[in-house]
Amino acid sequence: MNQKIILAILLSGTMALSSCKTNKSVAAKSATESSKSKGSDDGMKAYDKVITKEAKTDEGLFKVHQVKDKYYYEIPNNTLKKDMLLVSRIAQIPSNLGGGYMNAGSKTNEQVVSWERFQDKILLKVKSYSEITRDSTAAITNSVKVNNYEPTLYAFDIETVSKDSTATVIDVTKFFSSDIPALSGLNSRLRSTYKVRNLDSDRSFINSIKSFPENIEVKQDFTYNASEPPSNGSVGSISLQMNQSMILLPEDPMQPRIYDPRVGFFTIDQIDYSSSALKADENTYIRRWRLEPKDPEAYARGELVEPVKPIVYYLDPGTPENLKEYIKQGIEDWQKPFETAGFKNAIIAKDAPSPEEDPEFSPEDIRYSVVRYVASTTRNAVGPSVSDPRSGEIIESDIIWYHNHLRSYRNRYLLETGAANPSARTLNTDPEEIGEMMRQVIAHEVGHALGFPHNMAASFAYDVEDYRDGDFTQENGIAASLMDYARYNYIAQPGDENIRFVRQMGPYDHYAVNWGYRVIPNASTPEAEVETLNKWIMEKAGDPKYKFGRQSSSFDPQSQTEAIGNDPVKASTYGIKNLKYVAKNLPEWTSDTTNDYDDLEELYGELLGVWNRYVGHVVTNVGGVNEDLKKPNQPGMVYSNVDKETQKESVEWLNENVFSTPEWLIDPSIVQNIDYAGYAETMRAAQARHLTNLLSLDRIGRLLNAETVNSDYYSAINLFDDARKGVFAPNGKLDIYERNLQRAFVDHMSYLMTGEMQRGRRGGDYYDVNQSDVRSIVRGELNSLQSTLRGKMRGTNDTITKFHYQDLLARIDNILNPEK
Repeated sequence: MNQKIILAILLSGTMALSSCKTNKSVAAKSATESSKSKGSDDGMKAYDKVITKEAKTDEGLFKVHQVKDKYYYEIPNNTLKKDMLLVSRIAQIPSNLGGGYMNAGSKTNEQVVSWERFQDKILLKVKSYSEITRDSTAAITNSVKVNNYEPTLYAFDIETVSKDSTATVIDVTKFFSSDIPALSGLNSRLRSTYKVRNLDSDRSFINSIKSFPENIEVKQDFTYNASEPPSNGSVGSISLQMNQSMILLPEDPMQPRIYDPRVGFFTIDQIDYSSSALKADENTYIRRWRLEPKDPEAYARGELVEPVKPIVYYLDPGTPENLKEYIKQGIEDWQKPFETAGFKNAIIAKDAPSPEEDPEFSPEDIRYSVVRYVASTTRNAVGPSVSDPRSGEIIESDIIWYHNHLRSYRNRYLLETGAANPSARTLNTDPEEIGEMMRQVIAHEVGHALGFPHNMAASFAYDVEDYRDGDFTQENGIAASLMDYARYNYIAQPGDENIRFVRQMGPYDHYAVNWGYRVIPNASTPEAEVETLNKWIMEKAGDPKYKFGRQSSSFDPQSQTEAIGNDPVKASTYGIKNLKYVAKNLPEWTSDTTNDYDDLEELYGELLGVWNRYVGHVVTNVGGVNEDLKKPNQPGMVYSNVDKETQKESVEWLNENVFSTPEWLIDPSIVQNIDYAGYAETMRAAQARHLTNLLSLDRIGRLLNAETVNSDYYSAINLFDDARKGVFAPNGKLDIYERNLQRAFVDHMSYLMTGEMQRGRRGGDYYDVNQSDVRSIVRGELNSLQSTLRGKMRGTNDTITKFHYQDLLARIDNILNPEK
C-alpha cells in the first residue's frame, strides 16, 4: 500500500481517537454540571473542613454545631419535608413594650415549616393547613396546591454533607442574627409606634442554640435602633430576647374533634375543598391533649383507666419552697374533671429532676411542660400552649407565674371581701389563704393550657342571694367554672357566716372536660362523634351551670368579666356597700399599721378600679342583648334584648350611685394624705367615663335596633331622657363635681352630633349614624336642655353656678349652630 495512504489512515485514526476522548470529556463535564444543578454533593467542602475539631456539638432532632461564632445545622435527610412547628416567643422583654400589655413568654408568631432540598440549597418553606383536601386523591388536591403556593422563609447554601451522606449541613448564623419579620417579635405596629429604624447588628447575636430529641430551641438577643423606645429613652434603642422553638410534629396526627360553640374550647380552623357540598367545608376543631386509654376495653365498660401518656407538669427549679404544694394542688385539681371523662391520673405535677437525677432535663425541651416561676414585678400569670395545626393536638405548654402576681390577689382580697371577711383586713394575708388563691390561679391557667378559654357566663349561673349562704358557697364556690373571671365573693355582707370567698372548680369544668376529652368508642372519624357530642350538650341544655359565655360578648350582661351573680344591679349594690366599709377603714388597715402611705395610695387606686367594675356591670344592662348559643332544633332565640324594666332600673341605679356624686370615694383622710391635688379630676374622669359609656354609639344603636323586634322596649329616647334628668337633677348652688359632670354630658352630645361608628371585628354593632335617629334625638335633647338650663339659671344667685349655666348654653348653641 502507498506509504502516504497508510500514513493518512494512521493519522485519521489518531484524530478519531482524540476526538472521541474529547467528546467523552465534554460529556462528562456536562453531566457533572447537570448533576450539580440537580443537587449533587460534588464540589462541596469536606465535612472536616466545615465541622472542624473546634466544633461544639449538641445532639438532638438535628445535630447543632458551634464553630467559633458560627452555628451549623446538620439536618438528617429523613427529616426533609417533615412538618415542624416554628413558634416565636419573647423570652425577655423591655419595660412597657406594647404599652405594658405584652409579657415575657408572649407568643408573637406560629407557623408550620419544612426543610426541603432544591439543587444546592436547603429551603425553609412555610406551610399552611388552613386550606386542605382531606382526600389526597381528589382531583381538586392539585388546585389547592397551586393556589396556595408555599412561601420560602429562607434559602441556605449547603456547606457540606455528613460523612455517611445521610445528612446535610447548613450555616444558620445569618438566618438567626438577621431582622426577619417572622422571627423578630416586633410587628409593623410596634415598629411604627417606637420609630424603629433598623436592627443594630453590632448589638444583636445568637445567645444559644440547643437541640433536643423533638425540638430545637434558639435564643437571640436583638437590639433595634429606635427614636422613641418604650423605656430607657436615652439609649435610643429597644433590646429584647427572642426564643424560637422548632418542634417536630407527630408522624400520625391525632383524630380531630369538631368544635361546637356551645362548649368553650380554643380552636383551629380549616377549609376542606374535597367536600361534596356546593361549597368548601369550613371545619373548626378543638384544641386538646392526646389522651388515649391504656386499656380501651375497660374504658369502654365505664371503668377509670390511666392514659397511655398522662399530662405532666414539672415545677421550675426556682420555685419558692413555700409555694410548691399550692402549685401542685392547682395542677392536680384537674384530676377530678378528667375522672369524669374516664381517666385517672390524667394530669400529674412533679418536681423538676436534679442535674444528678437527670442531667439532660431542660425546661426548654418540648417533652417537658413546666410551671415557670419568673422573678419579675409583672402582676400576671399565663397559660400558653403549642398545638398541631393539622389536628388541634396540644403538644406542650408552659404555665408562667410572675412573682408579684400574689400582690394583686392580696389587694383584691382586702378590697372585695374585707367588709365581710375579717381575715382579709391586713397587708399580711395569712400564708394558707394566699396559698389557696395561688392554687386556684394556677388551676385557672392550667385550664387554658388544656384548651379552655374564659367562660364568662359561669358566674351568672348562681342567684345573688346564694353568695350570702355559707353552705352554698362552701359547696359551689362563686361560679360554675374556674375559667370565669370571678375571683372573690364581693356580695357576702358583714355578719354572713361560713362564707367561701375564693373561687374553685365547678360543675361546668367537669362537663367541658368530659365533652372534649372522653374517647367515643368506634367513632373513627370526627363526623362520627357529632351525634354523641350533641347528645351530651342537649342533656344539659337550659341549665345555667353548663352554659358557655364568650368573653367577647361585651353586650351581654350574662357574660361579664369580674362579675358574679345573676343580677348586676343587686350584686353591685352589695359590692358598693362593702366598698364603702372598706374605704372608711382603709387607713386603719394600711398606713396606721405601717406608718407609711405607700400601701394606702396603691390600694386606694385599686379601690377606684373595683368601683369602676361594679358600675360597668350595671351599664351593660342598658342596651344589653342576652346571647344564648344554641342550635336551630332548640327552643328560643339566640339573641334577646334585656327587658325594659331592668334597663330602666339600671339607669336609675346609675343616677343614684354614679351621677349623684359618690362623695365617699373622696375621703379626706385618704386623698389628702396621698396627693396634694387632683381629687376633683379623679372624680370627673370616673363619672365622665361611665356617662360616655352609657351614651355610646354602639349602645344607642342596639336600642334603636330593639324597635324592630320588640314592641315593648326601652328606647334610645328613654335612655337620653332618664340620663339627662339624673345629671341635671341638682338645683341651686352646684358643687365642682356636679358642674364637671354636666359639662361632660354636653361635650358628649357634641361628639354624638359628629361621631361615626367604627366597624368592629364581627360588624354587628356597625350602622350608619348619619342616616339613623341618633342626630335627631341628640338635637331634640339639646333643645330640651336649653329650656331647662335657662330656668335653672334664673333660679340661682350663686355666681359660679350662673357662669356655669351660661357656659353650657353657649356650648349647646355652638353644637346646634356650628356655622354661626
